[in-house]
Amino acid sequence: MCGRYASTKNPALLAAEFDAVDGTGGEAPGPDYNVAPTKRVLAVVERHPRDEEGNADPGTVERSVRVMRWGLVPHWAKDTSGAAKMINARSESVLAKPAYRDSAAKRRCLVPADGWYEWQPGEGRKQPYFINPGDGSSLAMAGIWSVWWQQEGDERRPVITCAVLTTDAIGEMTAVHHRMPLVLPRDRWSAWLDPDRPDPTDLLAPDPAVVAALELRPVSMRVNSIRNNDPSLVDAVALGESEKPEPTLFELS
Repeated sequence: MCGRYASTKNPALLAAEFDAVDGTGGEAPGPDYNVAPTKRVLAVVERHPRDEEGNADPGTVERSVRVMRWGLVPHWAKDTSGAAKMINARSESVLAKPAYRDSAAKRRCLVPADGWYEWQPGEGRKQPYFINPGDGSSLAMAGIWSVWWQQEGDERRPVITCAVLTTDAIGEMTAVHHRMPLVLPRDRWSAWLDPDRPDPTDLLAPDPAVVAALELRPVSMRVNSIRNNDPSLVDAVALGESEKPEPTLFELS
């Protein structure tokens, strides 16, 4: 499960880290320590560049950092009302479900993150954890994206949305939640982003080495409220630390 995460690096830093170019056009969101569904996020894609007439060059690909909205809206959807419920796609069924299969075959992306939050059940309350690499590098969460066209008067505007793939938790992650984002190691990035590869089945299993290197850090219950958004949200706290819980504006499933 991935229902909240942190993403604080600017497009230039992410472009260098992911061997990409900055394609955000100056519209990138700022640092966000509490990314919630339907927010604008950064994603990495690889596409065939197009000429002025819209023709793709099949012999060339370009990897770029783009701005998307978290919560997939299939191109055939009547409206965007279901986006908040489609922030995640199960890796086990992403190639079969009508809402996801077209994107899984043709439009895959990486969603960079400093780390993600997960809530561990406890007596009376859920303890939030921040799960991250611990060395300052970005996680590359497997994602898919789609383009939905919004009619505005006589013009149509593209709304680009994405979802993060999830998988069964493995290793220490199982102590916190039974699901986790599908985090891809660097040697799978190119294959996952390849626009000419329609079947990513062999890339859908979690990598034990990547998961083993992750750090689980108990953090403040302030992260429960999306109104809170500051660096202290990712700071470690002592387990059992007395805090007054804040109202939860977004309830994780």
